[in-house]
Amino acid sequence: MSIVIERVETSTSALSDFIAAHHADMQGTAPPESQHALAIERLLAPGIRLFAATLEGRIVASGALAPVDEDHEELKSMRTDPSVRGRGLGRAMLAFLIDDAAGRGIRRLSLETGRHDFFAPARAMYAKAGFVECAAFGRYLPDENSAFMTLTPVPPRSPDSALHPR
Repeated sequence: MSIVIERVETSTSALSDFIAAHHADMQGTAPPESQHALAIERLLAPGIRLFAATLEGRIVASGALAPVDEDHEELKSMRTDPSVRGRGLGRAMLAFLIDDAAGRGIRRLSLETGRHDFFAPARAMYAKAGFVECAAFGRYLPDENSAFMTLTPVPPRSPDSALHPR
């Protein structure tokens, strides 16, 4: 299994559908005011770094990095296609995003995810990567439906990060 992760700067119908499925996956997991996933247009805004992973030409994972402040970014729109979950694609995307941030001198990565059981595998993946629970950050307010996690300091780039296209 060989995935390709590339930065996305313009939308395609496949990517738009993938992000729309991300939003559909989360329906009913929290009230609308507690759902913070960005629409494709916002993921393509200046300053946000959106990436898509493909396997055999099909989008199977996504992830983005959005600025919080000068050396602090937020993970956004992490999703793995349900048909390929459990194969390490989410971990590969997460490692790629951490490497990308480290390579640009980002010192802290944070994220917001749900507290609902649906998000338990994601929270476990983040914890295994070194993220710990933290207080609300950036523009977020404390929310009983949200889990906030952070990774600081961001670890140095992995030795194979040269394989990651920019």
